[in-house]
Amino acid sequence: MSELQILMYVAYAFLFVGTGYRAYRMARMPVHLRWDLYPIPHEKGRGHYGGSYFEEVDWWTKPAEVSVRSELREVAKEILFIQSMYHNNRSLWACSFPFHFGLYALIVFVFLIFLGAFLDLVGISVSAEGNLLGRSLYYVTAPLGLFGSVLVTLGAAGLLVSRVARVDLRRTSVRSDYFNLILLLAVSVSGIVAWGADDLSYSQSRLFIARLISLQPAEPVSAAFATHLVLAAVFMIYLPFTHMTHFVGKYFTYHKVRWEDSPNVRGSVLEKRINEALGYTVTWAAPHIKTGGTWAEAATEESTKK
Repeated sequence: MSELQILMYVAYAFLFVGTGYRAYRMARMPVHLRWDLYPIPHEKGRGHYGGSYFEEVDWWTKPAEVSVRSELREVAKEILFIQSMYHNNRSLWACSFPFHFGLYALIVFVFLIFLGAFLDLVGISVSAEGNLLGRSLYYVTAPLGLFGSVLVTLGAAGLLVSRVARVDLRRTSVRSDYFNLILLLAVSVSGIVAWGADDLSYSQSRLFIARLISLQPAEPVSAAFATHLVLAAVFMIYLPFTHMTHFVGKYFTYHKVRWEDSPNVRGSVLEKRINEALGYTVTWAAPHIKTGGTWAEAATEESTKK
């Protein structure tokens, strides 16, 4: 088994285990301070005008009606089109949208590469001469991979230039912000080079992944393809240790902060979690709060002053 294959196994292990651990840590965080900002999309029949089940008489005695469809629609608009940035920072969105949309295209592309590699292993040819499934996969994979790589390249380059040229972004950027964009730019550009050099149909990619899946030694690959794989592996190993895992945090931001409107009734799980949070020690100080006590004491003191 080649060193390149071993590196890819390590990279996938870091990607899935590391990202899974980050998600686990986020899920175990203390209860958040709820925003109670409306409209909340999952309010069935009320989300479109910003209503709430709190409008009901004796609302705490009635089950809340939830619209999963409306919630998914709102999440899709934010994830796919970054609508909040579109409305609040249109110039930055012009670079961020193609960057993120290109990443989504590449995620689907990688899935298709793995699917094609699996089909090749079970005897279904992914080529222009294959059956309907094989031909469809063959003709969809190549343009999707190139499309995603070009979008990521343009978006990453635009975001990098924006961080350098715009004073407001430069003041809030740290070194890792620049490094992340440069690394992703290197991955996407090397992917385009490898595609143009000798892998126009991505047959080399499918063959390499097929060897990974079957735990067999890989065929020798070109220098351009090897360079791309090394850069991609570095990115996958590095990703779980960065704030780029915000794609996992989005679920918690929306469902556990922005849209969390579960009633805090006596004996509920939410009441238990809030009581736990009130027992935490205040570790910072300000004119309106003292350090050293619990949050329950701080809340009581504040309410007494009023």
